Amino acid sequence: MEDLITAEAKDKECCDVTIIHDDVVAEAAKIQLGHDMVQRMANFYQALGDPTRLRIVHTLIHAEMCVCDLAAVLEMTQSSISHQLRYLKNLALIKRRKVGRQVYYSIDDEHVLTLFETGLAHAAHQA
Repeated sequence: MEDLITAEAKDKECCDVTIIHDDVVAEAAKIQLGHDMVQRMANFYQALGDPTRLRIVHTLIHAEMCVCDLAAVLEMTQSSISHQLRYLKNLALIKRRKVGRQVYYSIDDEHVLTLFETGLAHAAHQA
C-alpha cells in the first residue's frame, strides 16, 4: 500500500479520505481540557515565549534579586525589567518579598523551574 501513495500525498497534512473513527473521537472528547485551563496554560507558555522574560526567569532560578540587580545583570533599564516582572508576577511565575524599601523577586515554585529546564534541554538537544 505504501507504494501507491504519491510523494505529493505524503507531503499533505491531511487525509486523502474522510473517515471518522468514532471510538477514538469519543475517547479524545472525554479528556479535553476546559477553556479556562487551556487559557491559563496558553498564558503561561506565552510568558515564557518572550526572550527577556526567559532571561529574567533564568536569572531568578539562580538567585533572588531586586529590580536593580536584575537590570545590572541583564543590562536593561529598571523600568523595562519592572514591566516584565509585573507580567510574570501576575501569572504566578515569580513571587516577591519586601524587605524595608526593597523588593526581592524569586521563582514562585518548582513547576516553573522544571518547565524552564525541560525547555532548555529541548533547545540544547536541537542545537
